[in-house]
Amino acid sequence: MIYAPSLPRLGVFAAWRDAARALASNNVSPDQIQWRMEGAECGLFGSGAALPAAQPMTMPKDFLPLAKLVCASRATGAHDLLYRVLLRCRGNAGLLGNRADAEVQQLEALAKNIRRDMHKMKAFVRFREVTPQGANRRQFLSWFEPDHCIEELIAGFFTRRFADMDWVIVTPEVTTRFEGGTLTHEALRSDRLDLRDEIENLWRTYYANIFNPARLKIKAMQLEMPKKYWKNLPEADLIPGLIAQAEARVHQMQQDAPTLPPMRAERILDRLPARAKAENIHDCARCPIGAQATQAVPGDGPHDARLMIVGEQPGDREDLSGKPFVGPAGQVLDSALSEAGLDRSAAYTTSAVKHFKFQPRGKRRIHQSPNRSEISACRIWLTQEIATIQPALIVALGSAAAEALTGNGAQIMVRRGKIETSLEGLPVLISVHPSAILRSSDSANLRGMMLDDLKQARIMIDALENGTQATQAALS
Repeated sequence: MIYAPSLPRLGVFAAWRDAARALASNNVSPDQIQWRMEGAECGLFGSGAALPAAQPMTMPKDFLPLAKLVCASRATGAHDLLYRVLLRCRGNAGLLGNRADAEVQQLEALAKNIRRDMHKMKAFVRFREVTPQGANRRQFLSWFEPDHCIEELIAGFFTRRFADMDWVIVTPEVTTRFEGGTLTHEALRSDRLDLRDEIENLWRTYYANIFNPARLKIKAMQLEMPKKYWKNLPEADLIPGLIAQAEARVHQMQQDAPTLPPMRAERILDRLPARAKAENIHDCARCPIGAQATQAVPGDGPHDARLMIVGEQPGDREDLSGKPFVGPAGQVLDSALSEAGLDRSAAYTTSAVKHFKFQPRGKRRIHQSPNRSEISACRIWLTQEIATIQPALIVALGSAAAEALTGNGAQIMVRRGKIETSLEGLPVLISVHPSAILRSSDSANLRGMMLDDLKQARIMIDALENGTQATQAALS
C-alpha cells in the first residue's frame, strides 16, 4: 500500500507532523510513502491510500524544533529524510545528539541552510513606505525572494521588530500581512514588485560615501551579501564600480591623509611656556612612574651655573630625600668631580626623568630604567630647567640623559667624550653614568673614562670663564 500525503504551501510543518504521526504510529515503512507538495503532479499511485488513524506515540523533545526547520526546505527528499529519522528516534532517544550519524548530519545541514536563509531575509528585506494620506498607522511594503519556504518561520521576527506599523512582505508564493496588530499569510503567486522611490537616491549617495575601499574583501562581502540578492538592493548597481575604483581610492586616501609630526615636533610643543606653566612637577601625571614614587626630584644648584650635569633618574635615596645624586651614584660622581677639579656646588645637577622607576622585591625597590616614552613625557621639566639655568655646557651621564638631550640614547661608549648638540642648540658632552661604574666588573676603566670626560668639561668651563679663544676650539 502506498501513501501520498499532500503538504500545503502554508502550514507545511503542521501537515507533515500530523501525517508523520499517523504513519509512524502505525509502523508504516518509508518505502510506502511519497511525500508531495500540494499542487504538485500526482505520482504513479495518484493521491495514494487514506492515512491510518494516529496512535499514541512519543518523540524526542529536540526533534520537533528541528523538524519545523527542515519542513521549510525545498531540497529534494527532505521530508522523506525527516520521516526516516523520526522512525529511528523511536528506539533511540539520543540519536539526534549523535553528530556522527550520516542522516543526522544531513538534517543538520538542511536546518543550517534554513537558518541562513532566514538570516538573509532579516538582512535584505527593504521596506518602502506606502502610507496613504490620513492613515492612522504608517504602512510599508517589501519584496523578497527566499530560497526556502520560510515566510511563516520568520514572520515573528518582523512582527516584534516592526510592531508599531502596518507592513506587507510579498514573496513569489506567499504574501505576509501585518495590519492592525494581526498577522496573516496568503498563498498567492506574485511577480516581482517595482518599489523604486525617491529615497533610493539618498540611500545610494549614503552607501557610496560610507563604502571603505581600504577594507574591501570581495569574497567576504559576497559571502554575506550573495549576488542573487543584489537585484533587490538599490545600492547593488553601485558595487561593481566601487570595487573597480577601490585601489585608486585607497591610493588617493593615502595621499590625502595628514602627515604625523616627527618626535622632535612634540618636544618643541612641550617647551611652549603656556603649557609648562599649566603644570607642576610635583603633580605630574604625564607618565605612570609618578604614581609609585615618593616624590618628584627636581634639579639642584645655582641658577647661574655654567655647567649642568644630567643623569638618568632618581634612585632610592634621591626619591626619599627629594635631592639629586645623594645616593651611591652621587658619591661616585662627587669623587670624580673633585678629582677633575670641578666644584659640585657650582654645577646644576638634575636627571632626565624626575620620578623613581622601580620594581618592588621584598622590602627593596629595584631600579628599572625608564623607556623612551617616559623620557619623552618628562622632557618638559628638563626643558624648563635648561631655559632657567642657560648653562654653557651640559654633561649627559648615560643613555637616558643622552636620549633626553639629543634625541639619541644609543652607542654611549662610542659617543662618550665627544661634544654633540642638544635639542636647544647647546653643547652636550656625552659620558657614562656613575651607576654603571658601580655595576660594572670593569669599574676602574669606566671611572677613568668619566674622569677624563669631566676634566674635558672643566677645561671648557675654564675657557668660557676666562673669555679666551679656547672656547671656540673646545666647541668645534
